[in-house]
Amino acid sequence: MGDTEDAPDAPDAAAPDDASDEGGGSRSRSRELLLLTGICLFVLLLVNAFVARPFSVPSGSMENTLRPGDRLIVNKLSYAFGGHPRRGDVVVFDGTGSFLRKPLEPAGLGTSLRSFGREVGLVPAGDSVYVKRVVGIGGDRVTSAGPGHPITVNGVPVDESGHLYPGDEPSNVAFDVVVPPGKLWVMGDHRSASRDSRDHLGEPGGGFVPESKVIGRAAWVVYPVGHWADLDRPDAYAAAEGTGGHGEQG
Repeated sequence: MGDTEDAPDAPDAAAPDDASDEGGGSRSRSRELLLLTGICLFVLLLVNAFVARPFSVPSGSMENTLRPGDRLIVNKLSYAFGGHPRRGDVVVFDGTGSFLRKPLEPAGLGTSLRSFGREVGLVPAGDSVYVKRVVGIGGDRVTSAGPGHPITVNGVPVDESGHLYPGDEPSNVAFDVVVPPGKLWVMGDHRSASRDSRDHLGEPGGGFVPESKVIGRAAWVVYPVGHWADLDRPDAYAAAEGTGGHGEQG
């Protein structure tokens, strides 16, 4: 009498919900993965924009130094902090305004985004980007007497046999130019297959490429594996060092 049955135990309200924990953990891992992906993309954008940029060789104008389809790494820091292209450097540049007329692109968000994409390497460089060798820099007098004669820089003959395409002449056409300050005279190593500064002599830009249009120095061939190479500056142009003008820019 008076005895009462013990009330059944109440459910533990603080008991963890395994299913909920699994869902929360999965969401946390997804957020971490997204964050990591975002950081990697951001770092890649920074590297492409300011340090190095991939580039695919579009033609045979630089054979045999570079072959069509070679993948390059372009060093964008080579001429940063006051540096300048030097004779013998292989450079990648935007030919708009020198090798090509400026396209009439409509102003707008789409054009701005494409321009930004090209700058950071997310959009292909397109037909306006070239790769050539620097033969003359600001203040240099670059001449050729035509077939059978070497290129001269400030009166000094340059022996280009180490990088010219086998059987090619240094130039099949005669020319005599003085490179304006801040400009470059560029030529392909496969001279007979290269449309370079020589082909634009009569145009408004005179065949000269502004240094400001240089994207960077072609530093390494990274693909295909059998063609890996460091694109070092050849010794041939050292003969022209110290020859005056504005050429000794460092």
